[in-house]
Amino acid sequence: MENLILPRFLKYVCYDTQSDSSVDKTPTTAGQWDLAETLRDELLALGLKDVKLNDNCYLIARLPASEGKESEPCIGFLAHLDTASDVSGKNVKPQLVKNYNGEKISLANGLFLDPAKEQGLTDQKGKTIVHSDGTTLLGADNKAGIAEIMGAVEYLITNPQIKHGQVEIIFTPDEETGKGLPEFPLDEIKSVYCYTVDGGPMGEIECECFNAYKANIEFSGKVIHIGHARGILANAALMASTFAALLPRSESPEATDGYYGYFCPMAISGDLENASLEVFLRDFDTDGMKRRIAALDAFAKTVEAQFPNGKVTVNTQAQYFNMKAKIDEKPDALTRLIKASHNAGVEYQLKPIRGGTDGSRLTELGIPTPNIFTGGRNFHSRMEWISVTEMCAACKVIIQIICS
Repeated sequence: MENLILPRFLKYVCYDTQSDSSVDKTPTTAGQWDLAETLRDELLALGLKDVKLNDNCYLIARLPASEGKESEPCIGFLAHLDTASDVSGKNVKPQLVKNYNGEKISLANGLFLDPAKEQGLTDQKGKTIVHSDGTTLLGADNKAGIAEIMGAVEYLITNPQIKHGQVEIIFTPDEETGKGLPEFPLDEIKSVYCYTVDGGPMGEIECECFNAYKANIEFSGKVIHIGHARGILANAALMASTFAALLPRSESPEATDGYYGYFCPMAISGDLENASLEVFLRDFDTDGMKRRIAALDAFAKTVEAQFPNGKVTVNTQAQYFNMKAKIDEKPDALTRLIKASHNAGVEYQLKPIRGGTDGSRLTELGIPTPNIFTGGRNFHSRMEWISVTEMCAACKVIIQIICS
């Protein structure tokens, strides 16, 4: 199994596919085209006939059903092409470690992977891992998922004695922007249910996620020469920083875990006259999200009270919603995933996603889409690493889903 996955992964991570949330078009960056075209060509080379890369960089391919299995429902597997913009994804140099010795691993920039602190790293002693060199992210999110899906497809093609229904392969752009499948060709999708392969450590299965909103907050000040500012000046830059300081520190990403939501300021900019602040809101509960949105409105009034000549405008926009309710309505996808994990010898655990996947949006669109682990850790960081053993386990689970 490793030979079907590892060479692909080491190849894919070298593509610079960082997305850019400030760009309106889909895809947001040209590098995603390079990887999408490579994957299209690989699928065609494997013998698939039904392969399409559309004008917005959505790649959809289908592995035909085995003879006698044509009436079985079509099952989809989805992974995203882009990597996050939090840390550079250019000139990625994956570090392959075979027979890991269980000791600290030194990275660039004074960083290191310490098995005493890195959950799951000690378990990799004697096994193969891949990590970043510390200058960039690795890109396991989500090139590991792509490699695992592609490995499963090749395995089934080269083992035709294994019977299965139709399989749909979907690779999407710009997941990391949080825009939620813009321009997605839903009318072309045949899958009755689908699976994102976009999770973390081995065995983690996710069927619920945050409700996610983005708030763009604009601050309008009043400008006058600062030597004559008393009672007149409303400093928009100071208004924005004052608003950011009102966000509760106990409800920040770094102070929460499990089912606790948060406010997260993502970007701030401006000058005396105009400033802006972008805030992400996350909550598993709908009522909790309403409370967070109302809190932003209250903070806006507080800032306006402190700066009588200024104005604060809050605009909120939904990004994606918790997929749990819709998956509960159609539980077959999750039931099949649990069975497949058991058949692959993988001990599973259900966990909430403290984030979202393209499956969140696809579920909202009517196709239940739980999330499967990939084996990766420390996503979006210079300390990202992945277990090759766990990558192989993910691939085995995919194959079991298809064949069960």
